[in-house]
Amino acid sequence: MNTPARLGLYTLGLAVAFAGAFGAGRLAGPEPAQREAHQAVMNHADAISGDEANPASSPRGLQVSDAGYRLVPVVSSLPVGTVTDFRFRILGEHGQPVTDFTPTHEKNLHLIVVRRDLSGYQHLHPTMASDGTWTIPLTVASAGQYRIFADFQPTGRASALTLGVDLAAAGTYLPQPLPVPKPAVQVDGYEVELSGGLVPGTASRLTLTVTRGGVPVTDLQPYLGAYGHLVALRDGDLAYRHVHPADGGRTTAGPQLTFYVEVPSDAAYRLYLDFQHNGKVRTAEFTVVAGSVPTGVTSPPPAQPGPTGHADQPHGHG
Repeated sequence: MNTPARLGLYTLGLAVAFAGAFGAGRLAGPEPAQREAHQAVMNHADAISGDEANPASSPRGLQVSDAGYRLVPVVSSLPVGTVTDFRFRILGEHGQPVTDFTPTHEKNLHLIVVRRDLSGYQHLHPTMASDGTWTIPLTVASAGQYRIFADFQPTGRASALTLGVDLAAAGTYLPQPLPVPKPAVQVDGYEVELSGGLVPGTASRLTLTVTRGGVPVTDLQPYLGAYGHLVALRDGDLAYRHVHPADGGRTTAGPQLTFYVEVPSDAAYRLYLDFQHNGKVRTAEFTVVAGSVPTGVTSPPPAQPGPTGHADQPHGHG
């Protein structure tokens, strides 16, 4: 593997720092943990996309346009509590809708929807019409500012892009505080336990263990070509990472799923694990703090103007 290709495996949480592995006297080869992480990268090489191609790139999802491509919603706001056909287009450098895509993880485009306080997460897969208009039935449960991420790879481009745009859902916005970090969470009768932590600038190992009624789940079902998908969003600006299991997501059907996640800075992060069992996809959500985070970082965000133009007052969970 040449040097640029090897560098291309570093970001998006699939590489491991090899510091110290090449010093004099290392005749015995890399440490076991380094060998494991390196092998994980090699196993997953066929699924590389996005900012993995450039380890020095900025976090993804912070821009509405990048590399000549632009995310353009057809609507400017979202209704609350009502199913609506959300439509958008991806425009190319000449302003024309892009209609040719290379599938990544079995889909031409992945759409992530989340409120600015990191609640209301949805991972969706819209369909595209011949004119390049994408459509997906979408419901948001509460008012607020929502971040819409489109993760896609245009045909002919070597790597994927993630573009992001904000849309408002009118009404009284009651932002919620970021949930406190917990080692385990419950979702739909399942318990998911998280071990490991995040170190900024380093590919950190995270292991998530899925059980049900105290019994390890060993028959997870593939979802989008892998037994698990992990999205990480940074609190504050919602910088985006989309990571897949270290084994490529196709060899271990549970109970443990291992990811190598590289985050760009000290911050609180919200992690969303999608996994499928018994024909249904569930999402387990975690808060993880990387590095040193100033006091108050997990407090509710400032109140935003409501429909009357006045700021609505935030409150915590009841």
